Amino acid sequence: MSVAEKDSEDVTLLLRQWKEGDPSAMDRLVPLIYPELRKLARRNLKGSRDAQKVLSPTELVHEAFLRMAGQNQPDWNHRAQFYYVAARVMRQVLVDYVREQRSQKRGGGASPVSLETVSIPGIGDNPIDVLDIHDALARLEQFDERKARVLELRFFVGMNTEEIAKVLDVSVITVARDVRTSMAWLRTQLHRHPA
Repeated sequence: MSVAEKDSEDVTLLLRQWKEGDPSAMDRLVPLIYPELRKLARRNLKGSRDAQKVLSPTELVHEAFLRMAGQNQPDWNHRAQFYYVAARVMRQVLVDYVREQRSQKRGGGASPVSLETVSIPGIGDNPIDVLDIHDALARLEQFDERKARVLELRFFVGMNTEEIAKVLDVSVITVARDVRTSMAWLRTQLHRHPA
């Protein structure tokens, strides 16, 4: 068994213990998950000079972890599912940050804060505002939750097709098809709602 496989099993075991109410599991879990959470934070802040002026990857990880730790009964069955939830919470932290910044700047003549949270190949070269992506994914989730989750796992967590298939418990072919169709849909939505 490789070190990566052992760490993955350890994380999954500790997540289950935490879910079952073992308070010491979180203390043992943090050192194992922290490096990956920082990678997720950097991915979410990538290309975002405005956010990086106020939020560091460490601050984003801490805020997201506080929100996740505050959940009464987390529902994490395995490592990949935990990282999906973490990326989603980080995205929500950024959305909340942008909304707060924009509400403070209204009426002051300042231009809105624009955050490029992720580079999405095939969408275009222009920076994509975090609120535009968030709103587009929310619209997609209303009529096809799985396709919205596929995009989140692909672009915010950085999972490959096989990992996404495992998290969602679907076939690799289904994930590949969902990526193609949801990317086409996302392109039309972001062109309709430019950043």
